[in-house]
Amino acid sequence: MSIESFEQSAPVLSEGVFVHNSAVVIGDVHIGPDSSVWPMVTIRGDIHHIRIGARSSIQDGAVLHVTHDGPFNPGGFPCLIGDDVTVGHQVMLHGCTIHSRVLVGMGSIIMDGAVVESDVIIGGGSLVPPGKRLESGFLYVGSPVKRIRALSEQEKSFFLYTAGKYCELKNRYLAR
Repeated sequence: MSIESFEQSAPVLSEGVFVHNSAVVIGDVHIGPDSSVWPMVTIRGDIHHIRIGARSSIQDGAVLHVTHDGPFNPGGFPCLIGDDVTVGHQVMLHGCTIHSRVLVGMGSIIMDGAVVESDVIIGGGSLVPPGKRLESGFLYVGSPVKRIRALSEQEKSFFLYTAGKYCELKNRYLAR
C-alpha cells in the first residue's frame, strides 16, 4: 500500500482499518474504524480533506478526490463519507458528501457539492450531478440520477448487513 503525506498532511488510519497493498492514500485523509480500502483504489486528499467513517468499504478501482478552495469554488469541496457506506467497484466520488448507510453502485459518479442523505441506494452506472441532493430512503438510478421509489425495510437492512460482511472480510485479510 502507498500511504503518503502531502505537504503538512498525513493520512490517519483508525483501529482495524484494512488498506490493500495496491491502494494509494495521499494527504489529509482520515479513515474510520473497521473500514476497508480494496485493490487499486485511489484516495487523494491533497488539495482538500477526505473523511471516511466507520465500517465503510471502498471497493476496487474507486477514486476519491476533492476540489480546492478558489474563486470558482469558494471553500472548495471535501469528500465526506459516513458510517456503513459501501462504495462499489470503479466509483468516482469527487468533492461530495455521502451520509451513513448508503450503497453506491458500481461505476457511479458523484460530483462536486452533491449530497447523498442516509439510507440511499444509488444504482450502478448512475451520475449524480454537481450540487444535487438525494433524499433519504429512496433508490436512485440513471444519468443524470432520478428518484425511482422508496426503499423497502428489507433493502434498508442490507446496509448494515453488507457493512458487516466487509468487516468480516477485511479481518480475514488483516489476519493473513
